[in-house]
Amino acid sequence: MKTILIVEDVELNRDLLVQLLEEDHHLLLAADGAEALERAAAARPDLILMDLSLPRMDGWEATRRLKADPALAHIPVIVVSAHAMRGDEERARACGIDDFLTKPIDEMQLFEKVARHLGR
Repeated sequence: MKTILIVEDVELNRDLLVQLLEEDHHLLLAADGAEALERAAAARPDLILMDLSLPRMDGWEATRRLKADPALAHIPVIVVSAHAMRGDEERARACGIDDFLTKPIDEMQLFEKVARHLGR
């Protein structure tokens, strides 16, 4: 079973992702970017779902740091964010993300992107 780290500070959004993914994946949770870095370093998940608007350290910076760490850089990061303005995806890709989903979450797109990045 593949491990996914969900980085989301809004409980409702986090619960939705858990409900959608818990049956087929082992899930880890983080509520901010700093916690995400700690969990990623400790657990080495197979995939990270990263919100961008987070307390303490935002998802932009957390992704830059993940991708700068040779031990973690290989982990795919899919942004799941309400940042849907023109240029947001390009800015996120410049931080090193591997894929981008906007909120509200399209379940079929989520499943497709997760499967693709987990090699299924």
